[in-house]
Amino acid sequence: MRYAYALATALLLGGTAATMTLNQPAGAQTAQNEPGAIDAAAPKAGAPMSFADMVAKLQPAVVNISTTQRVTVNSNPFAGTPFEGLVPQQGGGGQPVTRQAESLGSGFIISADGYVVTNNHVISAGAKGAVVETITVILSDRREYKAKLIGRDPQSDLAVLKIEGVNLPFVRFGDSAKSRVGDWVVAIGNPFGLGGSVTAGIISAVHRVTGQGGAYDRFIQTDASINRGNSGGPMFDLAGNVIGINSQILSPTGANVGIGFAIPAEEAKPVIDTLMTGVAIKRGYLGVVMQDVTGDIADALGIPKDRGTLISRVEPGEAADKAGIKQGDVIVKVGASEVNPDQTLSYLVANLKPGTRVPLELVRDGKRQTVTVTVGTRPSEEVLAANASGKGFDPNDESGTAPEALAAASLGVAVTPLTPQIAQNIGVDPKSQGAVIVTVDPSSDAAGKGLRRGDVIVSVNRTPVASGADIAKIVTASKTAGRAQVLLYVQRRDFGTFIPVEITG
Repeated sequence: MRYAYALATALLLGGTAATMTLNQPAGAQTAQNEPGAIDAAAPKAGAPMSFADMVAKLQPAVVNISTTQRVTVNSNPFAGTPFEGLVPQQGGGGQPVTRQAESLGSGFIISADGYVVTNNHVISAGAKGAVVETITVILSDRREYKAKLIGRDPQSDLAVLKIEGVNLPFVRFGDSAKSRVGDWVVAIGNPFGLGGSVTAGIISAVHRVTGQGGAYDRFIQTDASINRGNSGGPMFDLAGNVIGINSQILSPTGANVGIGFAIPAEEAKPVIDTLMTGVAIKRGYLGVVMQDVTGDIADALGIPKDRGTLISRVEPGEAADKAGIKQGDVIVKVGASEVNPDQTLSYLVANLKPGTRVPLELVRDGKRQTVTVTVGTRPSEEVLAANASGKGFDPNDESGTAPEALAAASLGVAVTPLTPQIAQNIGVDPKSQGAVIVTVDPSSDAAGKGLRRGDVIVSVNRTPVASGADIAKIVTASKTAGRAQVLLYVQRRDFGTFIPVEITG
């Protein structure tokens, strides 16, 4: 089971309301839940006093999925520590050993000849160095089948398996686009390995964005209990249609707290149909590193909050670079679609077909303009992870020394011009331009945002800087314009990001 960790509180109230007659003038505004106003949405005749009949029909198509994995581990408990090689090992000399591991999850059959849908994380290796050896599908009547992996897609967290059988029980997808908050749903799966468990609840939200980014950060949220082992199982509406695939829970404890997420059928079915043909999923790609436009960043740039996505890096030779998109641009529209927290840039672009030409509206230096980009092909998650490795900020790295500070701006930092020698000492390209931070006031907003000695301020409000005087000039102009923040582009080693910092003086 994958987990999305966050802090959440929910309160459910119920009861009955007495009918009252109110004397109101004709045409007066009435409460949304005025008695009689929602009769049409009340439970219909035949709404379940029990889900038993529906579950009896659906449960045979829901399966238990288990895997056996071969995991290679190092038998030396000091491996990777300063003590490795210093402590004598008994038996095997600390050589890697192979062990068996297992995983459990859920799935459901979508055709009489044995195609099975589940989550990718249910059937993929859960540990580094692990290899999945077998996948077993167990039906509710205890029949067991060895399954073949037909296709999987890590980004959408979907996988398709095939078992050899005939006249198998199966279920069909419904139209999740018609789902509404408050609709009843039923989840069937195998939490904690307990086969054939059924839970019911309502839809808490549709199109829920969890902040993971990408083409499939859109979920149906439900309070139907979902726990470990429910992953990959179906979520049904009251007509028995599969409207979602249970995928994640939000929990500070690791157990169900009434916030579960299912991949909507409208998002999942096209992926599944493609995987069944054995074709890899291809998604759009710009080749940029993105940042959300927070309140601080919006204030620094003088733009509305929660509108658009800030580009903090443009990969050379990729689609954005070819279209002329620059670091510091704020992309506010993709085609006719506005970019906002509920419809992110990564979601919009990833759902475009590679090769598509699409206009992007952006804000650069306070002015709106439009560029046309030919969307590229998104690399695999493995390639993206490999490209990103080693580029993060290391908060414990105090490498390099810098000469005495020459100037300080009203940001709580003292800086000195970046020279080739300093650049070499702090691990950045000697050809880099900017002002290197020498000291940071620990009580400043800059310190609170994580700036430290050795960081290079490349630009302020997208204007390149090379000294404390350059920074002070831009900060003064920002204060005159009534802004409380400036937007720094800060580089540490080979990684850069935009950071809004309060003006303190």
